[in-house]
Amino acid sequence: MNIQDALEKDIITAMKARDEHRLTTLRMVKSALRSKEIDKRQPLTDAETLQILTTLIKQRKDSIEQFTKGGRPELAEKEAVEVTYIEAYMPQSASEDRIRELVNGAVAQLAANNGGVKPGPKDMGAAMKVVQQHIAASGLRADGKLVSELVKAALAG
Repeated sequence: MNIQDALEKDIITAMKARDEHRLTTLRMVKSALRSKEIDKRQPLTDAETLQILTTLIKQRKDSIEQFTKGGRPELAEKEAVEVTYIEAYMPQSASEDRIRELVNGAVAQLAANNGGVKPGPKDMGAAMKVVQQHIAASGLRADGKLVSELVKAALAG
């Protein structure tokens, strides 16, 4: 079952349960996916669907940060609940240790490609590109900020 089918099924379940917050969140996700599909004029691939979900989660996390700074904890809590609803459709998030393994593998690969010369901080862009390819190939997802910090640490060390 793909993400859009699961989303449709969960919308019906939320309607039957009269869970308004979950229902409005799921409808918003469906609307965002449908909008992108219309723009593209063909069905979305799984990768594109996951990219849209990632964007929606990032927007919610930014809102949480802003609401917390603005002294509106009730709105921050509402956004946090929406994040959990959306994350249910995402693949499993990689642990920090697993991400560190992928980062170290990518740095070693870059070193091998450069004739054994260990990459430095100036190679951050190339290292990030390789790490993101490794993460995508492993079928996991990872927080970009955490990946960036681990790559920076690996290149500095």
